[in-house]
Amino acid sequence: MRRLQPTDAPSFYAAVRESIDELTYWMPWCSKDYSLSDAEAWMQTTRDMWAAGAEYPLGIFDANTGAVVGGTGVNHINRAYRIGNIGYWVSSKRTGQGVARFAAHQSAVLGFGDLGLTRLEIVVLTHNKASQRVAETVGAKLECEARNRLYFQGTPQSAFVYSLVPEDLR
Repeated sequence: MRRLQPTDAPSFYAAVRESIDELTYWMPWCSKDYSLSDAEAWMQTTRDMWAAGAEYPLGIFDANTGAVVGGTGVNHINRAYRIGNIGYWVSSKRTGQGVARFAAHQSAVLGFGDLGLTRLEIVVLTHNKASQRVAETVGAKLECEARNRLYFQGTPQSAFVYSLVPEDLR
């Protein structure tokens, strides 16, 4: 995992296109007409967010090929309360291989270490079983089912809120 660079846009685009059916279902930023220019714009947005200290998106890369296989990071940061959120997605060909678990763990390390946060949340739609397993595998504790917590496909939806504090990391 590392920060995304402008040269990663074609690989990021390929990972999104390979997983377009799954991503358009789960991710509000993704649409069937996702283009290379969208990926290029995201590369710039990630640089801007890092520079502003607002959010910390990361790419997940195949260790052998260097190809993008997903994304993760720390966002929705509230510095006054030292909390943030972890998000992740993995290309369809790489699901079930521990990639999301690794990414979530590394994002937590970033959040607790470099960013000095003391609480991280993973917010998961109640029907997203795969993301629930990832949260539980990294040691996050289920705190509640929050009503209207996420806006999903045009309607407010309930979501499970998991939390991590530094001593939870496995």
